[in-house]
Amino acid sequence: MIAQLQITAALRNGISYLKEAYFTPPLKVANITEDKSANNLQIAIMSASPGILDGDDYQLKVVLEEGCKMQLHTQSYQRLFNMKAGAKQLMEVHLHNNASFVYLPHPSVPHENASFKAVNKVYLGNHCSLVWGEVLTCGRKLNGEVFLFTKYHNDTEIFINQKLVIKENLLMQPSLINPNLMGQMEGFTHQASFIYLKETLNAEEICDAITDFLATKEVINFGVSTTPANGVVVRLLGYKAEQLHECLKDIHSLVQTFN
Repeated sequence: MIAQLQITAALRNGISYLKEAYFTPPLKVANITEDKSANNLQIAIMSASPGILDGDDYQLKVVLEEGCKMQLHTQSYQRLFNMKAGAKQLMEVHLHNNASFVYLPHPSVPHENASFKAVNKVYLGNHCSLVWGEVLTCGRKLNGEVFLFTKYHNDTEIFINQKLVIKENLLMQPSLINPNLMGQMEGFTHQASFIYLKETLNAEEICDAITDFLATKEVINFGVSTTPANGVVVRLLGYKAEQLHECLKDIHSLVQTFN
């Protein structure tokens, strides 16, 4: 099934609003903004499907016009079901000048024999702010499906004024490379990433704050580093999807205190 979704947000009287929304089954869009007077549009992507099925092709596009501020939410954990041919997803995000975008989706759960390829392309103009996260699980752990998926490939590219500044290429094929080996997951079962870009941030100060925060968390491993584009990248390893997802949201709340 080919599923399409397009969202355009614009600014009117200093408030971000949903200008256009187009979607095909099983996808839907909901405006869940509580404070209509604040410039902080909250949009949720919902789906009538239990997850991504064999042969699915998801095509998502988000456009934020100049000065817009939006956070995109997901409905629930993204389940990737048993597959033969595989499934794919393309997501494009375009931020015009002075726009702000936050995307911290629920964790992905690849079932046994799942094969999934995701391509994310994010285009930023001048003076934009971006928060982008991801959590990947080993599968349905309580069902004994630990790294039994066939393939998970997530390729994320971030551009500022058409110049590539960050590229994340996560590829896992457990049948070819044992995730428990040295240099791989090394016994951990879940992983997460967090990217924060903003021209005016003090990257070194934020790195120190994130490091101090994560040092208080138990049974996780992490790394924090700055990026060439005046930003911060965080990598996490752990054993529970909810813990890592909450960590990403807490890091997002933490970095907002530096604005």
